[in-house]
Amino acid sequence: MVIVTLQRDKCIGCNYCAEFAPEYFRMSKKDGKSVLLKSQKRKGFYTLRTPVFKALDSCEKAAKSCPVNIISVKYV
Repeated sequence: MVIVTLQRDKCIGCNYCAEFAPEYFRMSKKDGKSVLLKSQKRKGFYTLRTPVFKALDSCEKAAKSCPVNIISVKYV
């Protein structure tokens, strides 16, 4: 299971996550911040749980490229 977490409130809208993992991230047209697709919101964090192992590589690239370090990726 791959678990991706986004702390959206701190997003600066750099667009790197959407470039590296377009299957999982999009930029909002309303406020210009990142959106983690198919995620659930809880206490300001957006979390996606997926069994798709392919998500690990692209989401890790997105997390490493994020200048404000608001994306975390775990494999359990």
